[in-house]
Amino acid sequence: MAQNENLAALSAAGVSVWLDDLSRDRIQSGNLADLVATRSVVGVTTNPSIFQAALSVGHAYDAQLKDLAAQGADADAAIRTLTTDDVRAACDVLAPVFEATGGVDGRVSIEVDPRFAFDAEKTVAQAIELWKIVDRKNLFIKIPATEAGLPAITSVIAEGISVNVTLIFSVPRYRAVMGAYLDGLRNAGIGGHDLAKIHSVASFFVSRVDTEIDKRLEAIGTPQALALRGKAGVANARLAYAEYQDVFDGGAHTSTYRHLAAQGGNRQRPLWASTGVKNPDYPDTLYVTELVGPNTVNTLPEKTLQAFADHGEVLGDTLSGRGAEGAQIFADLTAVGIDLDDVFALLEREGVDKFESAWGELIEATTGQLDIAAEGK
Repeated sequence: MAQNENLAALSAAGVSVWLDDLSRDRIQSGNLADLVATRSVVGVTTNPSIFQAALSVGHAYDAQLKDLAAQGADADAAIRTLTTDDVRAACDVLAPVFEATGGVDGRVSIEVDPRFAFDAEKTVAQAIELWKIVDRKNLFIKIPATEAGLPAITSVIAEGISVNVTLIFSVPRYRAVMGAYLDGLRNAGIGGHDLAKIHSVASFFVSRVDTEIDKRLEAIGTPQALALRGKAGVANARLAYAEYQDVFDGGAHTSTYRHLAAQGGNRQRPLWASTGVKNPDYPDTLYVTELVGPNTVNTLPEKTLQAFADHGEVLGDTLSGRGAEGAQIFADLTAVGIDLDDVFALLEREGVDKFESAWGELIEATTGQLDIAAEGK
């Protein structure tokens, strides 16, 4: 089957196209394999909200839930089994991509329990547990980029485990994430791990930045403020890409990575997350077309993936050399009264809270399903 031309062009421009969704129905129906074959999909990301939606709709999990109920499993154990089974199956679907790309793509991500977002020790323990349970070398363990998450990232990388760092909103936090990754690589080498087998991406959230800042700009209401709506998310990502190039792509601070690269260490690629447009006034492919550059990943909700397949455009590299533009947008936002530090702190808290809430709903729903299964209804 032929790949969609628009998405193939995106891939050719250096963007790895990943799907931000997973369900058992998607795997068993062959839909995931079809997206790999026709939509240039070379990776999958999941999060607690995605699993909550997958496990709460339809009947794909009923038989397994009945078996788990018969075994006396509680909701946490059942969720761990169901989600890791799905991720393992998705890893198998993407295994050929993993082999063909030398381990760069063909990746599937699973997140640690969001209740551990501010507990480094529990995060590390569960990351190691999930790595062992899924038992696939093309797995990514997702760890949130909270302050507690930073030492956890270093520790998990040092164990030779590949990591997807998630919930990054600000450039200063992104710098800290890159540092945590490089520290982990250094420690992994000291521990005797093969650095070439360790990979990482840093998931930088985009649309949520515009949603929060646009709300504040509208509250300010001046012409200067209103003119800045819809510009912060892309500007923030372009600033992040400039930092990526500085650390990994020959910039002033590349010496640390260059030393590790000589030992086989891989760069930590930036991944654009939250790329579904929230405001219908904006082009539905905004956070794809404007974030194209070498060695990047864009994880797309299926709606955005299909929109780009239908009418998306690749306008060349829209990231490299655009950091100064991003800095000017941020200067303009500050000038009209936007407290960027407050925005990013709020977004991180909300991000963790949303995943915790989804996890809580998932536990509640799974408990109910286990009770029904145990009663034989």
